[in-house]
This record gives sequence, C-alpha cells and structure tokens, in this order.
Amino acid sequence: MGDRGGAVTSGRDFGRYLNARVLSVVGAVVSAVALPVLVYQLTGSAGWTAAVTAAEALPYLVFGLPAGALADRLDRRLMMVAMDFTVAAVLLSVPLAWLAGGLTAPHVVVVAFATQTAFVFFDAANFGALPALVGKEKLTAAFSTLYGRTTVVELVVPGVTGLLVTIVAPAALLAVNALTAVGSALLLRAIASSMANPRPVRGGRELVGDVREGLRFLWHEPIIRLLTLVGATHSVASGAWMAVLVPFADQVLGVAPKGDARLAVLFTCWGVGAVVASRVFPKLTARWGNAKVALAALPLSLLCGVLVLVSGHWLVLCGTATCWGVTGAIAVINGITYRQQVCPDDLQSRVNTTARMVAWGLGQPLGAALAGVLSVATGDPRAGLGAGLAVLLAGVVAAWVSPVLRGQKYRNHT
Repeated sequence: MGDRGGAVTSGRDFGRYLNARVLSVVGAVVSAVALPVLVYQLTGSAGWTAAVTAAEALPYLVFGLPAGALADRLDRRLMMVAMDFTVAAVLLSVPLAWLAGGLTAPHVVVVAFATQTAFVFFDAANFGALPALVGKEKLTAAFSTLYGRTTVVELVVPGVTGLLVTIVAPAALLAVNALTAVGSALLLRAIASSMANPRPVRGGRELVGDVREGLRFLWHEPIIRLLTLVGATHSVASGAWMAVLVPFADQVLGVAPKGDARLAVLFTCWGVGAVVASRVFPKLTARWGNAKVALAALPLSLLCGVLVLVSGHWLVLCGTATCWGVTGAIAVINGITYRQQVCPDDLQSRVNTTARMVAWGLGQPLGAALAGVLSVATGDPRAGLGAGLAVLLAGVVAAWVSPVLRGQKYRNHT
C-alpha cells in the first residue's frame, strides 16, 4: 500500500488498520479506568490500586526485548490478531468471577499483568506494522490520522467510563474490552497488504543477536538515547499520578469512587490535553525544532504536575491536569515520531519496543510502586505523587545539562 500514489488515508487496508487501532484503544481506555476503580472498590486501599497500575506497566520491562525481536521476524498481522484474542479471553475471566461472587484483588492484578503482557507483543508488532503498511514517506500523515482518532477516543471514553463506573459495576464493563479486542482481531485479519517480511527464528542465539542490534542502535543514537532516558523519568511521574488518581480524588478532593459523576470529569482531563497537544505539536516543531520543544515541554510538564499536586478543589485540578496532559503528550509525541523516522525498517519493532520498555516499562511501574508505598506509609496520596515529580525533576535537569539537546536544533521529522 505504501507504494501507491493515492492518499494514505484512502486505502482500504489502512482503514481497517485504523479502525482496529481505534477499537483497541477504546478497550484499553475502558480497562485503564475500570481496573483501578474496581480494585479500590474491592479493597479501599491505595496500595492495591497502585499494584494494578504497576502490573499494567511491568510486562514491558519483562518482555519488551524478546517481543521486539520476535516482531521483526514473525508475521506482524498474525501476531497482533493472536494477542487480541488472548486479551479477550483473559478479560472475560473478571466479569465471570464477579458474577460467581469470587472476584478478588489479586485476580484483578493478575489479569492486569496478563492483558498487558499480550499488549507488549501486540505493540511490538504494531510499531513496525504501520511504517511497513504505508511507507515511510507517508508515515507522518498516517500517524497524524491515527493519533487524531485515538486522542478523540482518549478524550471521550475516559469520561464516559468514569461516569459508567459510578452507576455500573466496573467488572461488567471489562466485557466491553473483550468485545473490542475481538473486533480489532477480525479487522486486522482482513488486511491483505503485507506488514512484515517474515524471517525464520532458528534459535535463541539469533534472537539474542537481534536484541543486541536494537540496543546498539538505541544507545548509539545520542538524541534517541537521551529522549528515552528522560522519558523514563516522565513516566515515573505519570505512573505515580495514575496510581494515586482514584485515592487522590477520594481522600483529597472528596470525589467518591462510586456514585460521583465528577470522577468522570477527572478521567477526561488528560485526554483533553492530548487532543490539544496533537493540534499544536506540528506547529511548535516547525517553528522551534524538536530540541527546543523537548527542552520546553519537560519543565512545563513538571510545573503542571506540581500544580496538580497542590490542587485542593476538583475544578482546579481539572484545569491543572489538562495542562499537564498537553505538556506531557507533547514530550511523548516528540520522542516517538523522531524515533520512528530515523529507525531503519528492519529495526522498527526492536528499537521502538526497547525504547518504550525503558521509558514506559521501567518508569511507569516504578512510579506506581513508589507512589503506592509512600501513599500507604504516610496515609496521603499526595506524598506518592510528590515522589514521582521529584524523579521528573531529575530528568528535566539531565535534559538541560546535556549538550545533545541544549543549543541544537535537530532535524524536524514531524
């Protein structure tokens, strides 16, 4: 499809891919909202809520390297289809256990880990699938279309889900994610265009060599290396926020996790920020360059996080969290799009999965665990969020001290 002269968004296969990704994001967002609320309703514990957030991010750290290596060798379409069906099967265990009256917090944590493990392998294949499907020359247009659609989902679905969990059992809502996973799998199966050049896996030694090749590229590209490491500190802060959002709303803002529609509004804020970021990011990089945008977005994200920390009213927090969503999303988009543009085709899955493993797979569970421990120890979720922001401060300092970004204007690929 990437060789055709028409617009990338008009292709039938790209349309199927786009709709499959939208369905997947809908399901993932439903789970991201429902699982923490579910475990908090079961336990009333900030520690268990943080455990769910950590379990959702930990698989990237554990399985990211082999997933990326396999995705560069196997049929990416078949790999994504298999993972979608796996997610559907695992998620159905939650509403079934709930209906049987046997749902427990450990069960929810295990499901969070299992579904995200499947997502790691899905995501590894997906990183290489889009460039292979549309071609690098149309990647920016394709990614912009994809990001625009998914950010609308991230804007609307969290609020709707947050409202639904106040009136419907969150365990029952997970059946929605199972259905969207099946729908995504069926759409991906219908794609006729190739999204990979499969190569046989002849043994573990070859996979180890593939992993090393991806790590070498990541390490020897100074801009990608710095953006990845600094991105990890940003993920620590966002992981801390996701871990304490529900107890923060309950204990600090007086927004109950059940029966309070304001929770829906709080879950929408980051999505609003992401939509704004997707609109302004191309203009910012076109004028200032990626380096200056990165140097500005990181401290602004830290500032917005601090404003979230000190917000004592739910309306004030809506504004500060939305601003945090804008600055945080700009930092994330900046790193991803640059990385995908400079990475060779045969390394796409390995390099992008490895970078995500470091930036998100390490940062997110670390932030969630740190926030959970401190929130339980102090009895105040603000302590957990404050610790995550302290780690982000270290990343901001590292970005500004390093000569890699400071004083440079590296190539604008977006």
